[in-house]
Amino acid sequence: MKRSKKIILGLVLLVIVLGSVSLFTFNKLIQPATNEVQNSTTVNNGETSTNSTTSNSTSESQETTETSEEPEENPYEGTFELPIKNASGYAPIDLEVKSQADSDAETEETLEPGTAFRILQEEDDWWEIESEETQGWIEHQYAFINLPDVLPSAAYNNTNTYSSLYRSVGIEIPEVTDHSLYDSKAENERLGKEEFIIPVLYTTAKKIYEAQSQALENGETLLIYETYRPHNAQEKVYDQLTELAEENDTVKAGADTAPWEMFWFINDDVSNHQKGFAIDVSLAQIDEQETNFYGDYSVDVVEDYTEYEMPSPMHELSSASAVFTQPVTSLDEDAWKDAELRPEMNQAALALQGYFVNAGMTPLASEWWHFNDLEAREQVEDNESNGEYTLKEVMSTTP
Repeated sequence: MKRSKKIILGLVLLVIVLGSVSLFTFNKLIQPATNEVQNSTTVNNGETSTNSTTSNSTSESQETTETSEEPEENPYEGTFELPIKNASGYAPIDLEVKSQADSDAETEETLEPGTAFRILQEEDDWWEIESEETQGWIEHQYAFINLPDVLPSAAYNNTNTYSSLYRSVGIEIPEVTDHSLYDSKAENERLGKEEFIIPVLYTTAKKIYEAQSQALENGETLLIYETYRPHNAQEKVYDQLTELAEENDTVKAGADTAPWEMFWFINDDVSNHQKGFAIDVSLAQIDEQETNFYGDYSVDVVEDYTEYEMPSPMHELSSASAVFTQPVTSLDEDAWKDAELRPEMNQAALALQGYFVNAGMTPLASEWWHFNDLEAREQVEDNESNGEYTLKEVMSTTP
């Protein structure tokens, strides 16, 4: 009996010991799993926080990008649509570069006709300029400025640089019509594209800007064909038209019969185009505009247009292009006002004439598309360009 009690007591103690060992082991096994769950929760919470921050940053970045893609319009408030700073200019004559903006200052260099330069700033009657060879000051009344650099809204199409439109009474002029008469187009960093080089005297450029401003107000744009024209290109047209007129009575009747003579349409002397104060231009309805940005400034640029029908095609060298019934001197800014208009002068041609007259330029009696700046003519009368050069270089950079 006593032995049985001992056995029973021993078994009870064994069960207690085994139970304690089992409980201890179970707790050891449970604790790591709990820690893993806690750690996992902490990590997940961290990931959730990180993802949330990343998502917010991405959202903010997208908003910033969207904002930067739509900068506010900022039209330039000045004489032109863009500042003259960093626009291209050209020396049409031997142009002295002074050390200061003073005619008595030392001459640093003399630019040869046709030399390109970049305009740095304006001070009274002077530009500070930088060419490949020198830097200094020039009198800007004698200098050309590249019109697209300061008037990018207008439409430009200098057909004489790639396929000349010159005809007479609709008849092609041999070696001229559909031919390139000279090269004058280049990549323009300032405008971000290839563009025609359209140089004019500074005084004349201001008047063309005024004419374009008026046109824009009416949903129209100037369509600028040509300003400066090299003399050798003009001589070629004159020689070829003269030869054609000698062989073709129809051409002679249209271009060289009283009251008109051929020099009213083309001549071999130095013309106002070589001197830098003439423009050949048409008028067009604006079909599409786009806001472009040039540095800090915005301009509404004409992207598509429809040219109006005019009294004759552009560069039709005959009496069909005449504005008045009789020749009128081109050296008097008022003489044309008493002249009789030809009935073919339509509304579009008269609107074009109005824009330029209001801007201070004078119509040419024989060509509806041609206007002269007699103020600029007077300014350079003592030192005129002869046009014995071609302009091919652009030095323009962001304004």
